[in-house]
Amino acid sequence: MDDRTIDWVEGHILTIDQTALPDVVPLRLETVDDVVDAIRRLAVRGAPLIGAAGALGVALAARRSAGTGYQPEAVRADAERIASARPTAVNLRWAVNRVLPHVAAGPDAVLRAALEIVEEDARANEALSRRGAALLRDLVGDMPMALHTHCNAGALATVAWGTALGVVRALHEDGLVRLVLADETRPLLQGARITAVELARLGVNHRVVVDGAAAGLIARGEVDAVVVGADRVAANCDVANKVGTYPLALAAARAGVPFVVAAPESTIDRDTPDGRSIEIEQRDGAEVLELGGRRTAPEDTAALNPAFDVTPADLVTAIVTESRVIWPRKGERA
Repeated sequence: MDDRTIDWVEGHILTIDQTALPDVVPLRLETVDDVVDAIRRLAVRGAPLIGAAGALGVALAARRSAGTGYQPEAVRADAERIASARPTAVNLRWAVNRVLPHVAAGPDAVLRAALEIVEEDARANEALSRRGAALLRDLVGDMPMALHTHCNAGALATVAWGTALGVVRALHEDGLVRLVLADETRPLLQGARITAVELARLGVNHRVVVDGAAAGLIARGEVDAVVVGADRVAANCDVANKVGTYPLALAAARAGVPFVVAAPESTIDRDTPDGRSIEIEQRDGAEVLELGGRRTAPEDTAALNPAFDVTPADLVTAIVTESRVIWPRKGERA
């Protein structure tokens, strides 16, 4: 679990194909088209991870351009293609924008800037994980706790450690996790396919539950706190995360249990005033209407398939980053 999910190896990007999980299949990205395709089809997923992939993708564009006579404008055009691959998670464009000023200085400068982002992500996620663990000990009590999470916000969604699942990992190291309930996360089952794999490797007692069971379990007192990641946090602390997060926040508020968001500072977008301004990615309806390539709904039935939803700030107990804790209900802004 200490291994990096992504890195630069001998002139290409090496990661894993997350669509193949729980089977671990290495994925080698050699062109900008490879990077864009991997991000769009969720072979590379998780807000911090696609940020790192985006930065390394610009380095890849610069390295390939140098082989045919370096053209900074062509590299910038490739960078825009990468940044536009998925619209909701802010980390992707943030990371691309971080390396763009180095394009004029050449491929080596771009690569150094990209690798700096990779290193920062690993450090930031460990720091926020430990800060989040301390926060939950304060909110819940210094006792083994039952936690509920959604989608995948573990090491496989980042360069290393993870965000929400990183908090679980830090608590588990101190013997303070009694049980983790992980939503299967329809329609692509990131919870069942990915989060469960990570929890099993960590040796954390866990159960996978269907998304529709979550609110009832929280209402019955089965959960001490909900901890999730984020794809974008607006300036007013509205939180965009995997679709199905908002119902968890509603249930947690009704039951009076903490709802904590764990995300690095790079996920905070102060240029987005509130959740209404966040573009929600709409994905192919086939993800909902098919299972294993087999149609499960009538041929003349269409699907509405938003990839994310927005949780209003007043439902968020706290947002924990690598450097601070934000209290939205107290009127604090991101």
